[in-house]
Amino acid sequence: MAVPDQKLPIGDESSDGLLVHDRDALLEWYRRARRDMPWRSSSDPYRVWLSEVMLQQTRVDQARPYYETFVDRFPDVRSLAEADIDEVLRMWEGLGYYSRARNLHKAAGQIVRIHNGQFPNAWHELIALHGIGPYTAAAVLSIAYNEPLPVVDGNVIRVISRLYAIGDDVRKSPVRKRIEKLADQLLIRSQPGDFNQAMMELGATICTPSAPRCNECPLQETCLAWQKNEISRYPFKSPAKKRPHHHIAVGVVRNSDGRMLIARRPEDSMLGGLWEFPGGKQEPEESLKETVRRELKEELGIDVAVDPEPFEVIRHAYSHFTITLHAFFATIQNGTPTAQNGEPIRWVAPISLSEYAFPKANRKVTDTLMKYHAP
Repeated sequence: MAVPDQKLPIGDESSDGLLVHDRDALLEWYRRARRDMPWRSSSDPYRVWLSEVMLQQTRVDQARPYYETFVDRFPDVRSLAEADIDEVLRMWEGLGYYSRARNLHKAAGQIVRIHNGQFPNAWHELIALHGIGPYTAAAVLSIAYNEPLPVVDGNVIRVISRLYAIGDDVRKSPVRKRIEKLADQLLIRSQPGDFNQAMMELGATICTPSAPRCNECPLQETCLAWQKNEISRYPFKSPAKKRPHHHIAVGVVRNSDGRMLIARRPEDSMLGGLWEFPGGKQEPEESLKETVRRELKEELGIDVAVDPEPFEVIRHAYSHFTITLHAFFATIQNGTPTAQNGEPIRWVAPISLSEYAFPKANRKVTDTLMKYHAP
């Protein structure tokens, strides 16, 4: 049940409803308490962009080593644009949401071709790049170019919903727009980058989803949720839809010299551009072995014999569904493998599997295979 909205604080305040000295206190707190992160040491728009893309749906502690490795290999937008997409995907492997890596690569190419390698500093030019939406554009422009634009992520939504005791469902678009408007009103326009990062840092470290450390919060006295002693009631979110679960069966096809058959996923599909062992989703009333035989016939035009039991079973969660991956050894009985979708296929020695970018669940299979065939 939604919590009724409350009126904004009144009194000695700025026109946006938040005390001026509270916002100053927030900036002072941020400069004193902010976490040491490698992307905060530079205002280079390329590095700001990369960090924001990596941090979308990824924890800071998980993103940090990927960021450091990525900028070491691709220190600027031109080096990223000139890289092979397979290498970019290998560098991204394990972060998930691989469309982000593909869009980074495509956008880097656009920046080199259209902007001569100079990172755009105009809203309309940024929005025109692959994978850059309003959130990322606002983050880059405010942090790298000091443009007065608010940045609203999940942390900021939580801070504002508590600050103003907004009880409506934050999953709904009108409520999100209202919060974005408040974020714009709160913004310190002379220091937008620091203010945006301070709001996100506050949500990530103090105004956390559970057990928030209100006594350490620089906005405590102004916060309506704290005044009402109802912090846990905000933000209100309607229940998320239950994620479906699928059983996936794949065939590890081996030839006479021990090499294994892998196929690349179409770029416009989920996990596009990554390599995988051919297979697919189990159909109703179909055994897992039948799934392997059907999928390899449909995908590669081959008839295969499938081992009685899988050699590896892996559970994995994606953002909108979960899977159990069943990996079987298989042997060609008839036909020559030919990708029916026109994507490349390769016969790869077990030791070379690490040179290809695989989805996380498939990577666990490759790790097992490489262990089996270790010298």
